[in-house]
Amino acid sequence: MASPTAKSKETSAMTPHQTFKGHTETVRGVIHLPDGQRIIACSHDSSLRVWNLKSGKQIGEDWIDGESEVYCIALSPDGKKVVSGSSDGAVRLWDIDTCKVIAKWMGHTKSVLSVCWSRDGRRVLSGSEDGTARQWDVESGETILERIETGHTVVCAAVYSPDMSMIATGGRDGPRTREPAECSIKIWDTKTGELVATLKRHRHLVSCLAWTNDGKTLISGSSDNSIRTWNTKTWKQTALLEAHTSWVWAIAISPNDRILASASYDDTVLLWNLDNGQLISSPLQHSYFVYCVSFSMDGKLLATGCLDTNTYKWDVAGIVREAGLDDLLSDPKTNKSALHCYTTSSATTSTS
Repeated sequence: MASPTAKSKETSAMTPHQTFKGHTETVRGVIHLPDGQRIIACSHDSSLRVWNLKSGKQIGEDWIDGESEVYCIALSPDGKKVVSGSSDGAVRLWDIDTCKVIAKWMGHTKSVLSVCWSRDGRRVLSGSEDGTARQWDVESGETILERIETGHTVVCAAVYSPDMSMIATGGRDGPRTREPAECSIKIWDTKTGELVATLKRHRHLVSCLAWTNDGKTLISGSSDNSIRTWNTKTWKQTALLEAHTSWVWAIAISPNDRILASASYDDTVLLWNLDNGQLISSPLQHSYFVYCVSFSMDGKLLATGCLDTNTYKWDVAGIVREAGLDDLLSDPKTNKSALHCYTTSSATTSTS
């Protein structure tokens, strides 16, 4: 990467500030650790790796437990453990200090594509290619209730609501096809496993889901190239964000609920202003498909993982400031909830 002095101010903010090289296959997941100095990435090469954010160097040895591809990872609320999902159908619990597996939960019959912690750290939710979602008791390793037969043929995303009262799932609802076919998001009661609502608007597989921290908005991304936002009281769509030209594979919301990052098969990551649904900057360009995206704890940095086997660090704070939107780095405005209501539409935002 060229030195910052060889680039214009605008260009330097729009290029990676660090590249983490070492994985030998696609990077599928990445998380920031609470110390602000490390990230962990997972890959199809069967490993998890820890990286120093500043130097770009790997810390310690690869974390490996078997030969299965690792598709997803999530950090526990206390920042001490990581849960991962793999192609062998297992959900693994890792201790960050020892870099070892401390529990392995079996039950899914196909690849685990999504994992999520409950906010209290007592449960883990997993979604699988077998069409089910399961809740795991972290202490006992036992499943909570029966598995949820979602009705999706593949579950690509399964996430707890912030208050842990609901689960949202998304994926494919029918056979694999290249033709448009409506796919749903389903909302489930966490305690009973019963279906609460079905959200229909996406015209293809629902690949990713995220709740805002206030719980008022659910955001979804799809292989129909769109991002949609949903009011969680009415379950009505409130906005349609369109700018990607290919599959939206991953999304992440900044800790203050002001910025959305979306990763796509169009080789880009886009940053969205969640106050108005507008793009913040030009695309963050990658060399190939982008599979994952994660904000740092303070929301000022972004990590992305790519099909080119690399992980990248981006200066979100610098990008936002250059766009003249410094306010997006602060706490949400009083009585304002991200995208729960729009009064106007634009080139990138509509409610259709």
